[in-house]
Amino acid sequence: MNLSPDGAKLIKHSEGCQLIAYPDPATGDKPWTCGYGQTGPEIFRGIVWSQAYADRMFDEHAEKLSKQIEALITVPVEQCQFDAIVSLAYNVGVENVRTSTLLRKLNAGDYDGAGAEFIRWNRAAGKIMRGLTRRRYAERALFEGQPVDEAIRIGAEAA
Repeated sequence: MNLSPDGAKLIKHSEGCQLIAYPDPATGDKPWTCGYGQTGPEIFRGIVWSQAYADRMFDEHAEKLSKQIEALITVPVEQCQFDAIVSLAYNVGVENVRTSTLLRKLNAGDYDGAGAEFIRWNRAAGKIMRGLTRRRYAERALFEGQPVDEAIRIGAEAA
């Protein structure tokens, strides 16, 4: 499976796009971020990307994440469920998804239980973050089959 345009829309909406590197909102420092939430050693204070480069980096990262997440899921999933999990992984990392209760419940066939786990991922540096709470409600709504625009609306109203 690959991330669908709806999944990409949710991630891009959640991340926003900043072409000038900025520090992590939770720590005010590392990791530095650029584009649609890209981090890594090549991103530091003062780095500036073009929109075309940010779009290319998003596409490459989303493709890589899709392959990694697909390999972790052992049960049939709908495209919307897959997109929601890729969105979560885009934000928290594949390793965190791999070891999550969400994935364990999903692979056990507990789709409702897996959906309920999204909201547990609304903290950064130990603090509840309003933006993460919104994102998690939107991801859960998408996972449960809501159209992406409705999922985004649900997320916006959640926090």
